[in-house]
Order: sequence, then structure tokens, then C-alpha cells
Amino acid sequence: MNKAAMTEAIILAKNKLQLSWEAIAAHAGLDPVFVTSACLGMNSLQETPAKAIAQFLQLPDEIATALQQYPHKNWDKAVPTDPLVYRLYEIVGVYGDTLKELIHEKFGDGIMSAIDFSMQLDKEENPAGDRVVLTLNGKFLPYKSW
Repeated sequence: MNKAAMTEAIILAKNKLQLSWEAIAAHAGLDPVFVTSACLGMNSLQETPAKAIAQFLQLPDEIATALQQYPHKNWDKAVPTDPLVYRLYEIVGVYGDTLKELIHEKFGDGIMSAIDFSMQLDKEENPAGDRVVLTLNGKFLPYKSW
């Protein structure tokens, strides 16, 4: 089973069972951001949480196997058209160079890892309109000279 078919089966089961990503992640004992990413085919899971998710969603073992497969992290579009995803691209487009400059100033020449990385999404209630709080936490990886 490929990742696209796996994702379709997971989303159909999630909707049929009226479950949230948070409920699925809690059942697997992992963070909702990571579990959602794995279920959408962009990360892989270890055997235990993969099996837990498949069983929780009442899906066959082939779903657990597909959840464990390494993903190909590529995108079909140069700029996505979904407004939420597009706005994240816009943030990087507007603030990417600023973040790069500030990271270099604070840490030196290097990058933020997307491998040794975590992300949390929270809701901040605000009388002027609720706020999305997105926290990106990546290890600094200095470039080396040789």
C-alpha cells in the first residue's frame, strides 16, 4: 500500500468514527502534530504506535505497515493554493531572510534542523479574535569547515 492510499483510508476512518487528530495521537502516545503528519504521509511511525493507530481506526494491518514506511518528502506545487498552507509559505517568504540573519547572529553559520525537530500548535483565546500559536523547535546544526 502506498502513502496516498494509506492517507485516504485513515481520513475516511477518522471521519467515519468522528475522531479528532488529538484523540488519535493520544491513543498512540505521541504529539498530535507528528501523528497527523505521519497519517498524511510525511513522516513514519515506529511499529507500536503505527499498530495502535490502525487498531484504533479499525483499519487492517497494511495501514500499520504503511505508517512505518519511510516517506518521500516532496511537494506537487511550487506555491500551494490552500489559503492556510499558502500563508505559511508567505510567512517564510516575508520573514525567511530575517530569521536566517537572526539565527546566524545568535548561533553562527548553520541551520535549524528539520530532523531533530518538534512543533506544537496551540490556541490562545483572545477577545479580539483567537490566535494560532505555532512553536517550531529545531536543533542548531553548525556548518563545518574541512
